[in-house]
Amino acid sequence: MARKKNQETGTLTKSEEQVMQSLWTLGKGFAGEVASNVDEPKPAYRTVLSIIRILESKGFVGHQEYNGNNQYFPIVSKEKYSGQMLGLLMKNYFGASYSSLVSFFLKDKNISSQDLDDLSQLIEQTRREKGNKE
Repeated sequence: MARKKNQETGTLTKSEEQVMQSLWTLGKGFAGEVASNVDEPKPAYRTVLSIIRILESKGFVGHQEYNGNNQYFPIVSKEKYSGQMLGLLMKNYFGASYSSLVSFFLKDKNISSQDLDDLSQLIEQTRREKGNKE
């Protein structure tokens, strides 16, 4: 059964995500390079190649052929995928509410004063930027 290309709502398995992390780090690479850059425990070369083919069918990875060897590259950026996953996390666990998400992290007893200061600065900077656009 053919896999549907769906970058907007497609999620990755843990193994697929490991291979994508490798490709995002490399920018592009041949299967052996991608395989050697995957975190431990490293899957077998053929397993990585199978995962790359699945990622191609899902529309996450493309390739260019050089003398019979395929060089693979990410089609979906890490930023785009991260945003999609954060959106799903917010929708499924925080009622699509930014304040609920932030509140969850603020309740963490291990959050440092420096992290709180950094968050406050980011909020103020965002307010100023939004104020200039409105």
